[in-house]
Amino acid sequence: MNTTLKTLTVTAALAATLGLAGCAADSGSAPTGGGSMSGMDHGSSPMTSMMPDANAGHNAADTMFAQMMIPHHAQAVEMSDIVLGKQDVPAEVTALATRIKEAQGPEIEKMTGWLESWGQPTMMPTDSGHGMSGMVDADGMEKLKAAPGPEAAKLFLEQMIMHHEGAVEMAQQEIGAGKNAEAVQLGRDIVTAQQAEIAEMKQLLGKL
Repeated sequence: MNTTLKTLTVTAALAATLGLAGCAADSGSAPTGGGSMSGMDHGSSPMTSMMPDANAGHNAADTMFAQMMIPHHAQAVEMSDIVLGKQDVPAEVTALATRIKEAQGPEIEKMTGWLESWGQPTMMPTDSGHGMSGMVDADGMEKLKAAPGPEAAKLFLEQMIMHHEGAVEMAQQEIGAGKNAEAVQLGRDIVTAQQAEIAEMKQLLGKL
C-alpha cells in the first residue's frame, strides 16, 4: 500500500513538472515569435523607404533639358573632332578636346535613352520657341573648319568657352525646375565639369 502511494506521488510530481516545463516553453516562445514579427515589421520599413521609386517620372523641364542638351553636346563633339583633325594644335588643347568628346558622347546616349523611355521625341519641335544658349552659328563652324592648327586652337577655345557657358545656363535651369533625379544630377555634373573647363580654357587662351 505504501509502495503504491509512493508510485502515485512520484508520477503526479513528474507530470506536474513536465506540465510546468511545457507552459514555460510556450510562454517563452510567444514573446520570441512576437518579437521576431515585430523585428520584421520594423526592419522592413527602412528597406521599403530605401527602394527606388519606379514612378519618379519626369516633367516638362526634364524633357526640354534633354532635348536641348543633346544637340548642344553634339556640336561640342563636332567641334572637338574638327580641332583633333588638325596639325600643329597645342597638346593641352587636343587633350581638352579629347576629354570633352569622351565626356559628352556618353551623355548624349544617356539623355537619348531617357527621352525614349519617357515616350518623348529626341528632338525639340522647331516651333517650340526655345533657343539653345551658347551654340556656335554656321559661320563660326566654317571658320573653325577652315582655320590652320594654331589659329583653330585659339578659335576653338573662344567658341567652346561661350558654348560651355550656355550649357551651364541650361543645366542650372534643370537643377531649379527638373523633377527626374537622374536628369537633375546630370545638370549638377555639367555645371561642375564645365565651369572647371571654362577656367582651364581661359588659362590656355592666355598662353596662346
